Amino acid sequence: MNTEFYTLDEIRNQADLWEDTFNRYLDLKEELDQFLDDIYQKHGRVRVIFTGAGTSQYVGDTIYPELKNNNEKYDFYSIATTDIVSNPNEYLINEPTILVSFARSGNSPESVATVKKAYENIDDLYEVVITCAEEGKLAVNTRGNDKAFLFLLNEKTNDRGFAMTSSFTDMALAALLTFEDRLLEEKQEICEIIVDAARNVIKREEEIEEITKNYDYERVVYTGSGSLSGLSREAQLKILELTAGEIATVFDSSMGFRHGPKSFINNKTIFFNFVSKDEYTSQYDRDILNEVKNDEIATLTMAIGEKVGSIDSFEIEANVPDGYLSIVYIIFAQFFAAYTAIKVGNDVDHPSKSQTVNRVVKGVTIH
Repeated sequence: MNTEFYTLDEIRNQADLWEDTFNRYLDLKEELDQFLDDIYQKHGRVRVIFTGAGTSQYVGDTIYPELKNNNEKYDFYSIATTDIVSNPNEYLINEPTILVSFARSGNSPESVATVKKAYENIDDLYEVVITCAEEGKLAVNTRGNDKAFLFLLNEKTNDRGFAMTSSFTDMALAALLTFEDRLLEEKQEICEIIVDAARNVIKREEEIEEITKNYDYERVVYTGSGSLSGLSREAQLKILELTAGEIATVFDSSMGFRHGPKSFINNKTIFFNFVSKDEYTSQYDRDILNEVKNDEIATLTMAIGEKVGSIDSFEIEANVPDGYLSIVYIIFAQFFAAYTAIKVGNDVDHPSKSQTVNRVVKGVTIH
């Protein structure tokens, strides 16, 4: 088994880093709670916009369905920096707003420009910056700004590899801890559960590698519902990035997939579904799994999370809400993407052979 890639080590180290992120949250909790409570006391219900580009956007897409149902103080939105910068008047409504920026480096031009445009358009704007880089522009720009709060993650979350792995899961965890309306004891218990579950997935790395070896595939599909629908986009991006597009990918919601995107499946397709822990929602996950399996076209149909009838499965035991579950599930997808890249002969840490896609985006003009 090839262990020479930074990316693989960064996937393996996530459980330890989650413990560190939880401890950082504990250290910040009193100050962070006061910062957020002052905003609520002054304005009442406020908008919270989760923003970022690429994987950083998908953090928001993954967690906001969970938070919308668990904190009545805020109206949550997930809007890409790329959308905000190109259409600021559509998204930056002049209402009290907390802009939550997710950033690995904190240097993406769109991320910096989004904050600038938000201050120009919104009178009562506040910031929470969740980042992996202390010297990134977003972090530096919070210094001396009493309307901004910095949640700085462990420097090891600033992935050395091209793909965002530990940065994605730690930023998601930090935001869930920050904004979910649960008792501290509940949050701690959930964190203990997902850390144990993640370690169990990491121990089964070779099982995931074997899937990439045992099947002949050129296409991969990820689906899920709610938070896990948002996660499906991040999962498919990992394969697209790490194979430099040599493996074609599609993502969708469990219900939405059959409305056209299902035509993507051929006999060299692997179909994955992230199965929800919600009893009602998971019915739709099982439906699409059974439907694709019964079509007898895909080379492999697999449930991620639990056993679904006679369908192949990668079982993950973690009885937690889907928002938290998503950061456990993505470890499977990260390993699968890395070993798929190895299978097609690509450099996992530096996948863009043309060097036209960069770790921190280049060539952006801000108008």
